[in-house]
Amino acid sequence: MPPPNKTKTRPGSEPGSGTARFISGVVEGFYGRPWTMEQRTELFKREQKWGLNSYLYAPKDDYKHRMYWRDLYSAEEAEQLVALISAAKQHNVEFIYALSPGLDITFSSPKEVAALKRKLEQVREFGCRSFSLLFDDIKSEMCPADKQAFSSFAHAQVAVTNEVYQHLGEPDIFLFCPTDYCAKLCTPNVPQSSYLLTVGEKLLPVIDILWTGPKVVSHKISVESIEEVSSVLRRAPVIWDNIHANDYDPQRLFLGPYKDRPTELIPKLRGVLTNPNCEFYPNFVAIHTLATWCKAATHGGARDVEMGEEEDDPCYSPQKALSLALSEWLQEFLSTDQPGDEEPMQTDMGESCYVPGPGEKPLFTAEPLTLDDLKLLSDLFYLPYEHGVTARTMLQELDWLKNNSCATTAETDKTAEWRSRAQQFDDMCESVTQMFDRLSNAPKRSVLYDLYNYICDIKSGVGMARAYVKTLGGWGQPSAHLMNDDPEPWRFRGGLSGEFQRMLPGHGNRDLFRYPPMTSVYSIRPYCPEDKMEVQRIFTEMQRAGEGQVPQVTQSPLMCDSLSAGDVSPSPDCALVLEDDIGVCGYALALIDAKPAAAKIQRATGDSVFEDFPSLITIQVLPRVSDPSPAKRMIGQLLSCIRSSGSRGAFCELRENDRRMIQFYTDLGSFKLAKVAGLPQEVLTMATSL
Repeated sequence: MPPPNKTKTRPGSEPGSGTARFISGVVEGFYGRPWTMEQRTELFKREQKWGLNSYLYAPKDDYKHRMYWRDLYSAEEAEQLVALISAAKQHNVEFIYALSPGLDITFSSPKEVAALKRKLEQVREFGCRSFSLLFDDIKSEMCPADKQAFSSFAHAQVAVTNEVYQHLGEPDIFLFCPTDYCAKLCTPNVPQSSYLLTVGEKLLPVIDILWTGPKVVSHKISVESIEEVSSVLRRAPVIWDNIHANDYDPQRLFLGPYKDRPTELIPKLRGVLTNPNCEFYPNFVAIHTLATWCKAATHGGARDVEMGEEEDDPCYSPQKALSLALSEWLQEFLSTDQPGDEEPMQTDMGESCYVPGPGEKPLFTAEPLTLDDLKLLSDLFYLPYEHGVTARTMLQELDWLKNNSCATTAETDKTAEWRSRAQQFDDMCESVTQMFDRLSNAPKRSVLYDLYNYICDIKSGVGMARAYVKTLGGWGQPSAHLMNDDPEPWRFRGGLSGEFQRMLPGHGNRDLFRYPPMTSVYSIRPYCPEDKMEVQRIFTEMQRAGEGQVPQVTQSPLMCDSLSAGDVSPSPDCALVLEDDIGVCGYALALIDAKPAAAKIQRATGDSVFEDFPSLITIQVLPRVSDPSPAKRMIGQLLSCIRSSGSRGAFCELRENDRRMIQFYTDLGSFKLAKVAGLPQEVLTMATSL
């Protein structure tokens, strides 16, 4: 088959321009119950209405998508997929069928590759013209047969993907999801990732690559980060955005706007697909606000939302996009379910024939849901890295009320302020209860059923906080609300998972506490000769912990190993140990002049390195130190000591498979990878100027 035309035109592009249409839409790629065929058809209608153009079929728990990817579809399943693909075409939505064979495929087996082709050929017969191969969330170890056939995991994936792409006749849209699909998964980083470099070089240039950003669930995606990965991949990526995904936490739902992605990204991307909440109906906001964001690609065209001067992004306002989405969502809540919505049949909601008599209870009348209710709902279930304004205010007020409680009858300025703020907190709690009541009585039951577990949980949590504040103020009878010797089960939340979270250190709230509260007390003190055996013990223990990745006999020695093992003594005043209530649990050591350590292991390192970074450092903490703050404080103190000695810079050596320590130094912000000639292949150097 001839090689693909690198400049061929794709759907939606101008004839002869070679410019591809911006892919925008939804990926059904979460773990959990897949959406129904009716819900997917409803999704296509919404995408068409809002200007989105693509749908990626990739439900993780659809057996024949991932676990049993080799199995062909039955006649009944085929009929459903044919109807679904046809529905997508009717609404001008590109149906992209994805297969995830990475759990158990043998890349070098012709029989396996043939099974992959056969499965995709069957879907092509259903009318599908766009495809995707996904290799995310799998182990990167190759089987012995693949190790003999391919030089790396990336080469194996790329070879099969290229072959399948050409076998299918070079589809206009073909997506590839790498195993290292975000910056955090790349070793040691994006520019130096051998995996990504191989993908960028060997994957056919007309195959698009999916990317989630800096992290699996990215807080922000910057233009700089996309330019960096585009350079490595040799093409603009398609963002698989998990900002609204909730399959990793059964107590969280995300109803905030699409945000923290500047619209300057749009010309630098091939597209954006959101992988949203598992529940279908609550995704109204996620998909609607993404559509508003994507319309900025029209560059001066009509916009649904006019931006104000106060906005950071002149083309898109998350808050205004949210308001627009919630206004439209309210209308959906106020409508009734239609036949075929797969929800229990509702009784006639017309006027009741029963008329209460004199002295009898009046009929219950549900108050209508309001836009303010939906704004509150969105605030309570906002985004992964932040709560909405009302939720943050409630947390801050509860923290203040707890720390400043003064249950006394004597009225002072302080008690008056406390009681005033307690009343305001109580009013906010009451608004949550009223929102719950109005939402529970909304006519659109299918939406309510997707939301019910979440709003029931938050109502209960708010209710307990409300009762606690009343107890602090000495109001009412707290015995009915607080824990007692024989509580009802709804008074202790979360079951076994909740018990584990309460026992582990560092549980807290990002929005309320800059640093999570610690449940252990750590102290940092100067190293003394008596600590030598403890440092050696920690070093040996952490060495053994790493032996599961690379056998120790094959590892090249590091300069810092001789420092940690006690073969070379740290410089005076440049050694610290970390202690908790059990004993020594970490250390940070330094040599002002690193040449003795280099000579100890006969490391051939150029003098230019020692001129810029003359000092060597090493740090290690035991796994029981789960809070990163003590280690960061310890390394800060050590660098300060080195700086005061007159040193120009410091460096550390790490093994390329030591992701934990690479991430630690990367998170510090000041350490960067340094190019050092003569290093063993598996050794990296990270350095910082002082």
